[in-house]
Amino acid sequence: MSELKPEISSSRRFNAIWIVPVVAVVIGIYMVVHTKLTEGPQITISFTSADGIEAGKTKLRYRDVDIGIVESVGLSESMENVLVTVKLDRAATDMLREDTRFWVVTARIGAGAITGLGTILSGAYIQIDPGSGKEGARNFTGLEVPPLTPADAPGVRLVLYSEDAGSVSAGDAIVYHGFKVGRIESVSFDSKDKQVRYDAFVDAPYNDLVTTSTRFWNVSGISVDASAAGIRVSTGSLDTILLGGVAFDTLPGLPPGDKAESGAIYKLNASYAELEEDPFQYRAYFITRFTQSLRGLEPGAPVEYRGIEIGRVQRILIKELALGRHVARGSAIPVLIYLEPGRLGVGDSPELIEFMQKTVRQGMEVGLRASLQTGNLLTGALYVSLDFYPDAQLVEAEEFEGYTVIPSIPSGLGRMEQQVAALLDKFNALPLETTVGEVNRVLVGLDKTLVAMTATLGSLQGVLDQDSTMALTAELNATLAELRKALAGLSPDSAMGDSLTSSLYELNRTLRNIEELTRTLGKQPNALLFPVDAPADPTPEANAP
Repeated sequence: MSELKPEISSSRRFNAIWIVPVVAVVIGIYMVVHTKLTEGPQITISFTSADGIEAGKTKLRYRDVDIGIVESVGLSESMENVLVTVKLDRAATDMLREDTRFWVVTARIGAGAITGLGTILSGAYIQIDPGSGKEGARNFTGLEVPPLTPADAPGVRLVLYSEDAGSVSAGDAIVYHGFKVGRIESVSFDSKDKQVRYDAFVDAPYNDLVTTSTRFWNVSGISVDASAAGIRVSTGSLDTILLGGVAFDTLPGLPPGDKAESGAIYKLNASYAELEEDPFQYRAYFITRFTQSLRGLEPGAPVEYRGIEIGRVQRILIKELALGRHVARGSAIPVLIYLEPGRLGVGDSPELIEFMQKTVRQGMEVGLRASLQTGNLLTGALYVSLDFYPDAQLVEAEEFEGYTVIPSIPSGLGRMEQQVAALLDKFNALPLETTVGEVNRVLVGLDKTLVAMTATLGSLQGVLDQDSTMALTAELNATLAELRKALAGLSPDSAMGDSLTSSLYELNRTLRNIEELTRTLGKQPNALLFPVDAPADPTPEANAP
């Protein structure tokens, strides 16, 4: 029996068992690379509350399609907000822009509708509304209230503002002639300007109805106007009566205007009646300062130019004056007024504000001044009047709180008081003591003169009382009597008068003869030697044949 010996080979051979780990490594690398190449971005959304959001369960949706999932939920460093980390599909990367909006969809009951009922069973989810801004954003702030209009919806987005919130709220309808054409999307309060801001949206194609001349007013509820003419009740549609709403239109008399663009700002008037009183939107603001009493001047008082209303009084800036520490020095009180270019018939647009300011500054150089006038003698109400005073003193242009200051002049009682004060100042400036002393000296001299005159008159009376003076008077009377008698002899009825008249007649006739003789001698000097009318020379008779 032969013995078998193992053969020992020194060459290395590949073992097939290593194929399995190599394939696993390759597949792992492929999966990692594929995952890195195909996974979507990770974003962070900030919310004020994490109500309804769960990590690993809450979805991110767009048009009811899942495009991401919440990976984690945590608090911010300030502990004031909730940071939600969401992993998106790669296909959703283009949706991430700087104006992309996110909000949590849950069941909500609003004034206009009930939304999100499906989340009662499926749970809340995060909705995305892609924006159109710059790409690459990864950090966002979520909306607490879902927007009522998609970001890409056709139409125009507007901003309305008012002094009071009234009864208008998010979701209320915007109507045109009673037909719903849009909605109020959100309501907020601007603490800086102290105004209520409404974000509004008008759907296409009704956005073409909104122009720069369009005006908005509140049509919520029922408006009742009682006057001597009767009672007038104004209402909108049933929706606006119950839920509130805003109407818009172009008022008669205003130009058509240009088509409004997104972001345009309009005032929301409290009612149509208020809008009729002040239909213009754009205003140029100015400051005018008065040294006289402002009792009777109220916000809303008219600003007139020669009886034509061109603006209103906004308010009296007593607070700004006090903060400026001018009260102790008796500074004039500033009053903020505004002028409306639309009242001048030149249009109602923001471009005309600069035109109005330039016109006023030019007018100030040639005497444009403001004054207070009495509008009602019974109530004492005042208004501001603008007019030109060519003799007004030229003043340098100045500003107060960023507004151009229109110089003012006193008027009415204030002007009279100023004139009286100026007169008293001049009177006080007179050298009264010196003048009184001179007057006293003059009076003393006058007294001496009167004493001397009294003595002279006494002497004269003594002269008149003497007998010789009395006799002289009798002689004068006799002389006057003789003179009257002589004059009576020369009267036309006396003989001497007749003789004198005949003599004068003869004298006149003689003078006429002399005048005629002188005229004849002037024409014919030899008239004294030869007759004036010489006979004609004889004519010889002809011989008879």
